[in-house]
Amino acid sequence: MKIWLDGALQDAESARVSVFDHGLTVGDGVFETIKAEHGRAFALTRHLERLTTSARGLGLPDPDLDEVRRGCEAVMAANPMALGRLRLTYTGGVSPLGSDRGDAGPTLVIALSETRRRPDTTAAVTVPWTRNERGALAGLKTTSYGENVVALARAREHGASEALFANTVGALCEGTGANVFVVLDGELHTPPLHSGCLAGITRALTVGWAGAKETDLPLDVLERAEEIFLTSTLRDVQAVTRIDDRQLADGPGPVTAEAMRIFDEQAAADFDPR
Repeated sequence: MKIWLDGALQDAESARVSVFDHGLTVGDGVFETIKAEHGRAFALTRHLERLTTSARGLGLPDPDLDEVRRGCEAVMAANPMALGRLRLTYTGGVSPLGSDRGDAGPTLVIALSETRRRPDTTAAVTVPWTRNERGALAGLKTTSYGENVVALARAREHGASEALFANTVGALCEGTGANVFVVLDGELHTPPLHSGCLAGITRALTVGWAGAKETDLPLDVLERAEEIFLTSTLRDVQAVTRIDDRQLADGPGPVTAEAMRIFDEQAAADFDPR
């Protein structure tokens, strides 16, 4: 397995990042996960734009997107596979122990691992913890993922693949690694970005392609929604058939099925939608 580390391909077994890297010591970093199919990265331009937005929000220098593209192409060429998870990690680099950054410059790692297409349906749970829609990291895709690890472990304990958060005012927000959509009276809705949710790439494409409305929704909307689905880079559009103890239909509902069809059709027609 080959990875890209600070400008060159390296063997994964021998590549090393400093134990003083700020991404390791304090979670000072941003990342992107991109779907890679047969050596092509889906929606790469959108992902790189969000990588830059997240870096700026954290106060990191803008990543060199030409280098990032070269690294992505090199990693996919060196590790051929049908379907993969392409991970870009961009951190504050070697720094003193503590919150202050050093002056060594950022670290860039690009890696690829094989994955499988997700099932069409899944289960999700709600968790008692909240997203802070007014926090410094709201809407940024950072490596500070500890609360997601805890929430996802809770979901796994209950036979689910995702945990859904409310924000501090009790509004439906997002999952640990996915955005959420609900169907109410036959209409498709998703929480707006000011709820504190991540500006998901698949979310934005689904809003545009399937005509979803961005709506402030209470968390308990999940108790009465006719359909629920998740979106993310590797889920695409995935129906939720159980939320907590509430069983929905056994398969994707009609609105979800149509959103799945539209997404697959549009994504196949344009692998780098702008």
